[in-house]
Amino acid sequence: MGTDVVIGAFCFVAAGAVVGEGTRIQSHTSVWDGVVLGKDVFVGPGAQFTNVRYPRAAYPRAPNWDRTVVGDGATIGAQATLVAPVRVGRSAMVGAGAVVTRDVPAHAIVVGNPAHIVGWACECGETVTGDEQPPIDAACAGCGRALVVAG
Repeated sequence: MGTDVVIGAFCFVAAGAVVGEGTRIQSHTSVWDGVVLGKDVFVGPGAQFTNVRYPRAAYPRAPNWDRTVVGDGATIGAQATLVAPVRVGRSAMVGAGAVVTRDVPAHAIVVGNPAHIVGWACECGETVTGDEQPPIDAACAGCGRALVVAG
């Protein structure tokens, strides 16, 4: 576990999970073996991670867990569910209650069930563009950073 990590009330972090420095895990969240949270990730309350795509009680998968990887600076909204195996890219934002069943590109904002792209986020969290598809080359109105998303 990295330094400066904050873990809220009623959380569980498995011994095989990886939690990067500066990450914030809000209450009522379980981070299982096979889950990797990068640096400065925000995980909202009650977010759910899985580590087996096709669970069966009679067919244990341990220790061959499916992996969920959340990139540096990403945000996972309250009550979102990430179904392994899945990757959430750097600085992406997963909306509250979203169900992520496919990889999320860096800087994408995804919502819904199944989660789908509705926009693009700057590293600071501000929305940079609407629902246009990559390639995107824009400047953030909030912080002025350039955002380049390749297609």
